[in-house]
Amino acid sequence: MAQAVRDAKKQNAELELLERSPSVAVLDECLADAAGGRGRFVLIAGEAGIGKSVLVQRFCEQPRGGARVLWGACDALHTPRPLGPFLDIAATTGGLLEEVAERGDKPQAVFAALLAELRSRKPTITVLEDVHWADEATLDVLKLLGRRAESADALVIATYRDDELDSAHPLRVAVGELGTAAGVRRVQLPPLSLEAVRDLAAPHAVDAEDLYRKTDGNPFFVTEALAAGEAEIPPTVSDAVLARAGRLSPSARRVLEAVAVVPPRIELWLLEALVSGEISHLEQCLGSGMLRREEDGVAFRHDLARLAIEDSISPHRRILLNREALGALMNPPRGNPDLARLAHHAEAAGDAEAVLEVAPAAAARAASLGAHREAAAQYARTLRFADGLPPDTRGELLERRSHECFLTDQHEGAIEAGQQALECHRLLGDRRKEGNSLRSLSEMLWCPGRTAEGEEAARQAVALLETLPPGRDLAMAYGRLSALCMNAEDAEEVRKWSARALELGQRLDDTEIVVRTLNDIGTMALLSGAQEGREKLERSLELAEEAGLEEHVGRAFNHLAWVAVRQRSHAFAGCYIQEGLDYCGEHGLDLFRLYLLAYRARSELDQGRWTEAVESAGLVLRVPRSSTTPRILALVTLGLVRARRGDPGPWAPLDEALALAEPTGELQRIAPVVAARAEASWLEGKHQVIAEATEAAFDLAARRLASWPIGELAYWRWRAGVREETPPGAAEPYALQIAGEWTRAAELWGEIGCPYEAALALADAVDDDALRRALNELHLLGGRPAATILARRLRERGARGLPRGPRPSTRQNPASLTPRELEVLALVSQGLRNVEIANRLFLSVKTVNHHVSAILRKLGVRTRGQASAEAVRLGLTGQDR
Repeated sequence: MAQAVRDAKKQNAELELLERSPSVAVLDECLADAAGGRGRFVLIAGEAGIGKSVLVQRFCEQPRGGARVLWGACDALHTPRPLGPFLDIAATTGGLLEEVAERGDKPQAVFAALLAELRSRKPTITVLEDVHWADEATLDVLKLLGRRAESADALVIATYRDDELDSAHPLRVAVGELGTAAGVRRVQLPPLSLEAVRDLAAPHAVDAEDLYRKTDGNPFFVTEALAAGEAEIPPTVSDAVLARAGRLSPSARRVLEAVAVVPPRIELWLLEALVSGEISHLEQCLGSGMLRREEDGVAFRHDLARLAIEDSISPHRRILLNREALGALMNPPRGNPDLARLAHHAEAAGDAEAVLEVAPAAAARAASLGAHREAAAQYARTLRFADGLPPDTRGELLERRSHECFLTDQHEGAIEAGQQALECHRLLGDRRKEGNSLRSLSEMLWCPGRTAEGEEAARQAVALLETLPPGRDLAMAYGRLSALCMNAEDAEEVRKWSARALELGQRLDDTEIVVRTLNDIGTMALLSGAQEGREKLERSLELAEEAGLEEHVGRAFNHLAWVAVRQRSHAFAGCYIQEGLDYCGEHGLDLFRLYLLAYRARSELDQGRWTEAVESAGLVLRVPRSSTTPRILALVTLGLVRARRGDPGPWAPLDEALALAEPTGELQRIAPVVAARAEASWLEGKHQVIAEATEAAFDLAARRLASWPIGELAYWRWRAGVREETPPGAAEPYALQIAGEWTRAAELWGEIGCPYEAALALADAVDDDALRRALNELHLLGGRPAATILARRLRERGARGLPRGPRPSTRQNPASLTPRELEVLALVSQGLRNVEIANRLFLSVKTVNHHVSAILRKLGVRTRGQASAEAVRLGLTGQDR
């Protein structure tokens, strides 16, 4: 046995050193930067078993100039502990960070305490393992760390499995946002090469080529296959792990099983409670290399091994182990019970009573920390065991889940839970709660575009609650109708319903009602061109922040950004959007964050920052959610960039946007789509379709007295040859162009920061110098179709020596990518890993690595996410998400 242990340790040490020198060099460089006062945040990505943890452990074990190491890990629980890795770190550091963590403060307070801790001792290496399992609150702190990396004076290392980031994974968006932040570096760990596998396999009687083929060079799989000691290579990781475990004694195997049911690590006191007299066999598990020691506990060397062992445990024994773990964790030797862990083991043990006791409390704690997605999951867990509860209790749980789903843009779940809550209240004949449920359901229905149903639910709520003594519920219902009318841009109806809500809210001294009503009034005033609306909206924001009404803070930022972007007030828009994104990210408000990303994409488009606009739109489109407005705006941005650049596929996103917008009947969703389609048609020379396609939206804009939609739609109708009187109130730059005052229009567009529109205004000039300036500007922006139209006009006027713009071959492939690189880029944009691309194209992984490096260099980007955005822009992928 001693020799086997020595062999295992030797092999693990060899593996740790194989083909990881470039990654260690990056970490060394980043630590040197941090020691010199420029903090670094390193994201280490790779598939499960690729050696991320081994790399970081090996790096931290070596003398690094006396650097302190802080270590935290995310949980492999179905619903993770909020702020899990920072709780681990706080237990080590003590002090303010521990106080803040134990109090359950918000993520931004945890970040501030962590930042102070990192700056208190230099240099510090902070490791955050397995952030693909991170809860929302942890992701909020992680994003703050990434954005403030350089000022942290520390090296922060986060590891994650990129093969587990599907299109809906919250970490995918977080990584995309951090990709261009100063101080952030990314390290992609590739599989081992065939040569490395040969080196490892040399002492063993196995076929190295067969081992490489079956394992795809995955280091963990290679190690487990060799450690199994079988002549025949196990076909799967699980088989290899079980073969290795099969060499342990029955008592040691039972210890291994106990460790497996308590992810991600088990404390020694808890392990002793589960295996009692067999704890002495722990040394055998450690000696086998399957487990590793941790502070006050042990853990599997890799979660893949833990899962394999857990899956092999008989159902009866698994339930018993979880039941014993639950009982022990109810009364830990120190500190308070961890609610998320208790809920996990209660469900695994099938203990309904315990689930109903701890899961709602875990949900409430998660919500208080801004981990609303985890809160929704904990309420869902509770409801799986809630069939025997009274209807009033069950209805309350359903309402809480519905609201948490709403905040995280999970509207299908929000609507389903809201409808079930409504039925519970109707069953009891509780008319007040029924009215509240209808009002809440109205809001859930609006976001996915079911506007008619949402309005009907709101009107039912008002009608029902008006039969009862007036109170807060009725005021909230009036406010809901006011909000619906504001989103429909019906100023008269907003005045009617907001006055009723505000009067009742002030009589009740209810801050939330006042905040929400001021938001509606201010937004409607701003949309109508009354600048005093900004004062009311900002007052709403201020009151919401003072009262800790996080949802209403997010809503205020959302509406301020909406109006600023529509009115091309890009300075205001930029401030509101960035501050709002920071706030919503820190508080887990996914819903409003998506809106703000969509507004940022549109603002970047209008300012001529088209590549950035595509990247921002991609952050919205890559995450399939149910709110239609941000998706519509992102699709419009993508379609317009393609149309303006002459890239392939502008109509696919514009068609999808139209399909989403039309059923809503709302100007804010319909007008941007119709205007974009009109522009795309004009660029393609299809003037004849524009008048009919814009007529309904143009009439709606005129009825709503919406200045900017009126001007934009009137402008494209005028471009298409429609000669009609422009409705009063049209936005000035558009009105000037239609009136033939192109000089003033171009100046005004330039002043407000819209270079493409300024160039189009110059394109209406009657002298060649202005037309040439417009042509040069269009070429600089990459607006090939408009430049082609303008060049044709100049030639008809007899102009010579015009710039030709890029060659056709360059236009189709502006980065000079080879046909093979184009293939690889298309697959990268679909989220495939290099090993998967290699299998798809029948290439070696090393060749694919070279292609990906060349693609990043030619495109002038640093990350696969940025390369994917370029692939979307170039029309090289069939999907935009």
